[in-house]
Amino acid sequence: MKHLDLFAEHLIDTAADSVIGHGAEQTALQAHLQALTERLAELEQSNAPCDVLADAQLQMARALVGLGRSDEAWSLARTVFDTFIEHDQFELAADACDILFQCNRPESLTALGQGIWLAVTCPIDPELTTELLTHVIEETPDDADGAAVAATTALFLADVRAAGHQREDLMFFATQMLGTVARRHSGVDSPEQLDQWMERLELKEPEKFLVRLRNVVDVLVQDDWWFDRQALQDRLPFGR
Repeated sequence: MKHLDLFAEHLIDTAADSVIGHGAEQTALQAHLQALTERLAELEQSNAPCDVLADAQLQMARALVGLGRSDEAWSLARTVFDTFIEHDQFELAADACDILFQCNRPESLTALGQGIWLAVTCPIDPELTTELLTHVIEETPDDADGAAVAATTALFLADVRAAGHQREDLMFFATQMLGTVARRHSGVDSPEQLDQWMERLELKEPEKFLVRLRNVVDVLVQDDWWFDRQALQDRLPFGR
């Protein structure tokens, strides 16, 4: 009985630590949100440019998500998304999509699809791109090909867009992620099986798996696009 009592005491202490830790995190987030709110008021009084205001609002939206205030976060992030698109700040627009996805609303998958489109089309931080693609993997059933396409794309973009330590870290993470997807999809457990699996799913040629990623994005967005994709591509240096 003594051992059971000690075990029960340990569980109680662990639960208490978790509650205290969560409470401290929420308090810190609330203080951060208050500081951001005051900063935004200062920016508005100084007539700061709208894209600068939007950046502050994006940080507020992220804090609101952490506080569980998803409706407020959605409203704020959705508004600044349009501002970022208007000012060609595509990385911040994709970041806004990540926050919108985390709001867990019916439209969150639409936001995720648009964020992925921006992340793949525009030369943005590959770490953010990987994060967005990871959401697809988490949302996709084990036997669906969408996760395999997302993981392969993450690995490909880490290879061609990242450099230095970031490239090493992202390549390692994406490789591990691809292996996990292969195991849950087809029970792959060896390099030889992985190679055969990638061959079978046409994951070795970017011109093929990127087209399949576009289909995944279309399923997520369902034609509810918030911007003109062709007009945006025409504004990119390599789109002209």
